[in-house]
Amino acid sequence: MFEADGTRRDFRFGHLRSHQEAFDQLMQTLSGDMPDIVGHRFVHGGEVVDAARLVDATERSRMDSIVHLAPLHLPGNIMGLDLCRQRFDVPQIACFDTAFHATLPDLARRLPISQTLGLRRFGFHGINYAYVASRLEDELGDLARGKVVVAHLGSGASLCLLENLKSTDTTMGYTPAGGIPMGTRAGDLDPGVMLELAKRFNHEQLSNMVYHQMGLIALSDGESNEMSELIASNSAQAEFAVSYFCRQVRAAIGSLAAKAGGIDALVFTGGIGEHSAEVRAEICSRLDFIGISLNDESNMKHATSIGCQGTKPVLVIPADEEVMMHRLCLTFN
Repeated sequence: MFEADGTRRDFRFGHLRSHQEAFDQLMQTLSGDMPDIVGHRFVHGGEVVDAARLVDATERSRMDSIVHLAPLHLPGNIMGLDLCRQRFDVPQIACFDTAFHATLPDLARRLPISQTLGLRRFGFHGINYAYVASRLEDELGDLARGKVVVAHLGSGASLCLLENLKSTDTTMGYTPAGGIPMGTRAGDLDPGVMLELAKRFNHEQLSNMVYHQMGLIALSDGESNEMSELIASNSAQAEFAVSYFCRQVRAAIGSLAAKAGGIDALVFTGGIGEHSAEVRAEICSRLDFIGISLNDESNMKHATSIGCQGTKPVLVIPADEEVMMHRLCLTFN
């Protein structure tokens, strides 16, 4: 909750059994302190290029029609919206994670399939990429408008190439299941693998597998989908999962650098990107060929600037989607 004077209060109720119970607890905590406007993070906005929209009856109906684009996320996003619409007679604003990537050029937007199918790459984590972009000029000066790769690494993970503070490429595609490996999602797979799996499993089983049984949980042979637990583990399968993840992130950084003809800076954000010095170190361990090298002491301290002197800047910027959503809501108020 953001007050008019800039005061911010954060609420977390993750220990409760259900979203409804958490929402009821929030109502008790708020007491009579009710909002004037409510912003909601929506992982997928479909073809919408607006960063945010007022949710009226038409927009609410449209949201139901795009659930298939992000079945892991959108049902929960919509549930939060409906709970707030029932309780608060104030404007409800949907903020879209996909909108930041509306600037993708055709070379990054197109899929190598017929356009008549109506499928394309969208990109995600856009609210946080927008926040990171808003911080870059303060941190990098003129370099901010150069070629910057941002690695948003968490249970969901993607990378984005910024040029002149705008998205020009990103690793996720049509859905949040693509790109690099994640906690329970594989990222990009050989289409032939998906065809083979489709022979063995029905649609519901395969969908569950794609969103809940792949990625780190599969790479660690079921040990964990949490990076912190895998790093703390002494098992060979945990070490393998961590190394695999870091190798794929490193490859994605190299790919984006090749597409851009080099990069000027690298930024880590998201839960893993912010808190795991070990992951950052392993990712950057072989990036000296593009001018990336870490200062071990700064990296272990989770400093904002963790690059070696004389090499390209490497930053750690904590994710803050709420700040961006607050800014977007104010444009409607």
